[in-house]
Amino acid sequence: MAQGDFSDQLNLPKFEPPQISGKLIRTVLVVVVLLLIALSSVYKVEPEEVGVILRFGAYMGESPPGLHFRLPFLIDRVEKVPVQRQLTEEFGYRSQQADLRGAAEEANMLTGDLNAAVVQWMVQYRIADPYKFLFQVRNVQDTLRDMSEAVMREVVGDRTVNEVLTVGREEVAGAVIEELQELCDQYETGIIIDQVVLQDVTPPEKVKPAFNEVNQAEQERSTLINQAQSEYNKVVPRAEGEAQQTISEAEGYALDRVNRSRGEAARFSALYDEYRKAPEVTRQRIYLETMNAIIPKTGRKVVVDDEIRGILPLLNLDTGSPRRSAQSGGEE
Repeated sequence: MAQGDFSDQLNLPKFEPPQISGKLIRTVLVVVVLLLIALSSVYKVEPEEVGVILRFGAYMGESPPGLHFRLPFLIDRVEKVPVQRQLTEEFGYRSQQADLRGAAEEANMLTGDLNAAVVQWMVQYRIADPYKFLFQVRNVQDTLRDMSEAVMREVVGDRTVNEVLTVGREEVAGAVIEELQELCDQYETGIIIDQVVLQDVTPPEKVKPAFNEVNQAEQERSTLINQAQSEYNKVVPRAEGEAQQTISEAEGYALDRVNRSRGEAARFSALYDEYRKAPEVTRQRIYLETMNAIIPKTGRKVVVDDEIRGILPLLNLDTGSPRRSAQSGGEE
């Protein structure tokens, strides 16, 4: 039984496809075209970016952050350059697990004293000139990486391993910034180098034990030097102070002796002048002054006449030691 006959038996209405007019099709096509034009004509530039407008590949200008219009259908193309964002290139390591083998090759370097070192560093930079960044150098990021590695190897190769590993890290970073910025300006990359950070500088794994022993010996040497310096600071200043004190005392004693000698000489000269004027009077005065200084030191004194007799019992001279008493009795 044919399908038409079956439909006739069931009294079903016949299906007829809707008729689409040509006007509706044209309207839909126009709307789609306008929508595509609108979508391809409007673009947005983020606050940290600058839009570089290219018309058929030629540079036409730059657009600031915000919404902008361009010629549709890829007539105008916009390259967005993050001029306000600080970009980072990593060397000798990868924060994102990527080419670890390449990172290891970048890190292995030779110092100026022919020692090996593993140097890991990071370069932070900004794009100052979008035009130069896009058009002056092909593959500018690869070029920046090559320049950074070359400059770091040059700077590390001019220094000893101790300078690179310890005290000279800031100096190395500063030298790399200066030379790398010169190369960026010379190649007109439009890049400004903000910072070079030495993340980690270590000896290779095979020589780490020997290097640690050397560091330990240097630390012990520094400790002994500090201890000796401490003892020196304790002993030497004290000895210098005692020596200065002795010198000061000697100078004071010498000055006292000189002044006293000068005073005695002046006194003697004055006495002599007086003596020459009146010898007897001066001699008598000197005698009296001398006796006045001596007699108080002799203790008990008895002055008697040469012609007097029998005065000893009255003076009670035998009060003292038995020997003195005996001597007194013998003399009587």
